[in-house]
Amino acid sequence: VQLQASGGGLVQPGGSLRLSCAASGFTLDDYAIGWFRQAPGKEREGVSCKRQSTGSASYANSVKGRFTFSRDNAKNTVYLQMNSLKPEDTAVYYCAVTRRRLILSSCWRDEQFDSWGQGTLVTVSS
Repeated sequence: VQLQASGGGLVQPGGSLRLSCAASGFTLDDYAIGWFRQAPGKEREGVSCKRQSTGSASYANSVKGRFTFSRDNAKNTVYLQMNSLKPEDTAVYYCAVTRRRLILSSCWRDEQFDSWGQGTLVTVSS
């Protein structure tokens, strides 16, 4: 199981970025998928979560309406489209997966996820 995250970079406030998380060695179909981030000096927090049992992703309140989860099954890749970025969105972003059938509250707990990508840095600054 390997996850490769990419797409981070430096963007001005109000700008957009799209993060990618490509899976290899397995297919994403039967996995819950989470996007997490960790800002300097802060704990890792959940940003978005797509469970196996639901048709749509869930979002943390801090990003709701600005971030969008999507997937391309043919490419075995998931994405996080981030719009209207703010300086407080600056962090290393990680994708993670688990085969566990999570309840929504568990989606935000990083210990529930078994495999992690390497992280990609997003810096929002003028």
